[in-house]
Amino acid sequence: MSKRAVLEVIALDARDAVAAQAGGADRLELVTDMAADGLTPPTATVAAIRAAVDIDLRVMLRLAAGFAAGDVERLARLAGELRDAGATQFVLGFLDADGDLDVPAVERVAGELEGCPWTFHRAIDRSLDRAALRKRLADFPGLDTYLTAGAAGGVDEGLPMLLAESRRRDEPGYRQQLLVGGGLRLDHVPVLREAGVDAFHIGGAARTDGWAGPVSADEVARWRSVLDAG
Repeated sequence: MSKRAVLEVIALDARDAVAAQAGGADRLELVTDMAADGLTPPTATVAAIRAAVDIDLRVMLRLAAGFAAGDVERLARLAGELRDAGATQFVLGFLDADGDLDVPAVERVAGELEGCPWTFHRAIDRSLDRAALRKRLADFPGLDTYLTAGAAGGVDEGLPMLLAESRRRDEPGYRQQLLVGGGLRLDHVPVLREAGVDAFHIGGAARTDGWAGPVSADEVARWRSVLDAG
């Protein structure tokens, strides 16, 4: 398994970003307010991080906790402002009140990205029918990644789903990269790598003191080492 696995780390500010890059992260997910599971960061923060590191950045488009889109027009405006601040990759995902894909919201916000690469985040783990969601978005412009734990409860619960979806990677709706995150631990990595999973997402695990402290370059390097061991 020679392909280098992607390691994506959540960053809240430029200090996090610099430490993550120093530890070997390939990409950052930029958010604010982890008490709400990660919301859209201020454009000034995005610009500061962009100036501080040279690895890829994916910026969250999310206004409130949960997976309802809320004010779609505000999200669309934010997408434009973030692009002006230097963002070229994004993270989004919206469900309606029944747990189905909110097609109009996704189309409106992602349409503002004009083909920029983007990740559909863990809303898929709360969706009523994840297979139907994947089918609906199979050829959606810019969508190249699903961030998922395989289940709402995290990787422990979702591991069988992750392995099953990895086996379908050549099918329509499953060709996007599987980015595993959500309760991910180092002991999950070997079985996922063996199954061909090549992208991993960490947040609190990159921090010695969890969300109470900044990203630790040493913790990121520990993950990098395990991923590189294959």
